[in-house]
Formats: sequence, C-alpha cells, structure tokens
Amino acid sequence: MEGVSVIIVNMGNVRQLTLNRPERRNALDGDSIAKLEQALLQADRDPGVRAIVLSGAPPAFCSGSDLKELAMMSIQEMCDSESETARVARSIVALSKPVIAAVEGFALGGGFVLAISCDIVVSASNVRWHLPEVPNGWLPPWGLQALLARVGPVRARLLTWAAEAMNGVEAHRLGIADYLSEPGDADQTALALADRLAALPPDAVASTKRFFEPFVSLDGERLDKLASRHFAGNCEGGAAQNIFSKFKVKS
Repeated sequence: MEGVSVIIVNMGNVRQLTLNRPERRNALDGDSIAKLEQALLQADRDPGVRAIVLSGAPPAFCSGSDLKELAMMSIQEMCDSESETARVARSIVALSKPVIAAVEGFALGGGFVLAISCDIVVSASNVRWHLPEVPNGWLPPWGLQALLARVGPVRARLLTWAAEAMNGVEAHRLGIADYLSEPGDADQTALALADRLAALPPDAVASTKRFFEPFVSLDGERLDKLASRHFAGNCEGGAAQNIFSKFKVKS
C-alpha cells in the first residue's frame, strides 16, 4: 500500500498496525508519527478491538527518527519534533488495550525505544537491536524510562553507551524482548499472543494496564524533557556536528 504510512488490518478482535515506509526503513517522520497516534487511539476506542499488534513493513521494524526530515530543522526544531514522538510513545502504556511489538529485521534508535514502549515485545532471533545515538555524539532524546523499566539503571546505561549491537537472542536474555521467534515468524507469534489476550475479559485486561502504568512509566515525561535538554547540548558538540553535517542540519 504505497503512500500509506501506517497499514491497518483487523483480524477478529486483534488490530495490526504496520509502519509502512520501507523506502526509509520505516523511519519515523512527523506524518507517520501523527498517523500512528491516530491509529492507536482509534484502536483503543473501538470496542471490537481487544489487542493491538505493532509491526514494520519489511525490511525492518523501524530504523528510528528520519534524519532526512530532521536535516531540514534547527536544533530546537529537532527537539520539538523528538518531543512529539516521545509523547506518542509514552501514550502506549496509557491505552486500555495491550500493545504487542512484532520486531523483525532491526530496531534502531527510536525504533528500539518505540518497540520497548509497547506492553509486550516479540523479537525474531536475528533482529539487530542497537542504540546508536551516543556513538553519534548525543544522548537519546526520549524513551530511556522504558529502557529503565525493562532492564534497570545499570544495564540501561550500558546499553545506551551502545558499545555494540545485539541480536534478538541477547535482547530476550536481557529482558528487552519478552518472547523470541524464528526469523520471519515475529508477526505470527505476536498475533497468536494477541489472540490469547483478546480472549480474556477486557475490563480485567484494562484494569491490569491501569494498575501497572505508574510503575512502568514512572516520571517518564520529566525524564524525556531532561534527556531532550542533554540532546540539545550534545548537538552543538563536534561529534554530533560531524554527523549532522552529512544531512545539512542547521545549528
């Protein structure tokens, strides 16, 4: 479905949302984030939907923020854009329906964090998981609370330093992913899990999300704002400027 940034498919009581910018490796731009937010809210409001699966069109789940779009922005505009992406990712935990990420190919930067912002993560064993921001010269500007919730502060710091990428097997071992699948089977594994969740009493499922929400998202908005300030400062440094110069970002 060329030109549709988020594909929506219903399968019984499960709705699958697929990021569909394969030419940009499903990178997140302003339009796709707005469409994703709209699709998530529509699914949450639809009484016929009891579980949501979020996936990416081949070849990947998501490569992170779209640097081609960010290259046209000032540093402040980049911060504003990333803050909007952060808001949408944070909103997932507040939905009443469980959201399952089905990850194939790779999940990089903001794609990594978008996946772990979902309630449940299914990863194919050969997925490349990586946070490349610090090697590029800046702190990830949002979503680190989701990483903290999954692996704790010491491991989250190590992963944010991003010495090397990891595969799905290691991501599962560390708690980044909750379920592991064979390559090419993440969607089917996620959809089967979504079917099982959709069969549960919906009020009890929603109550479970509401009960655990403060523990999962504790202080997330404040931490995103703090990370954004560090990001803005880092973007003025030499390492970051060397990266941004390739995309002609105005500083």
